[in-house]
Amino acid sequence: MHVRWIVLFVLLATPSVAALAADRQPLAASAQFTVVNAAFDSVTAIEVADAGSGAWRDVSLGEPLHGGLTAATVRLPEGACLRSFRVTFRNGRSSRFDGIDVCRTHGLRLSAGPAF
Repeated sequence: MHVRWIVLFVLLATPSVAALAADRQPLAASAQFTVVNAAFDSVTAIEVADAGSGAWRDVSLGEPLHGGLTAATVRLPEGACLRSFRVTFRNGRSSRFDGIDVCRTHGLRLSAGPAF
């Protein structure tokens, strides 16, 4: 009888432990990240935030990243592995890229898309 209660308790407690573990995101140290601009317009600003946080931080580009097929290596601030990027182009348009795992991926390629 006691074995049944112990098994029931373990089964009920297991999802709670799994949910707690899922809430913990691995952290990424400050790292270099490559941005390739294959779009037509120059990139004038890049911001990064932990995914879902909305706490945007500027990423220093130094100078605009010209369109056509240019690349720049930037240093990302410390944060979670899953990040959101907001890229602003010369014409004022911005694009958002969510859920990028900077612990596994070390670059982002921006390509030409439909005009907005």
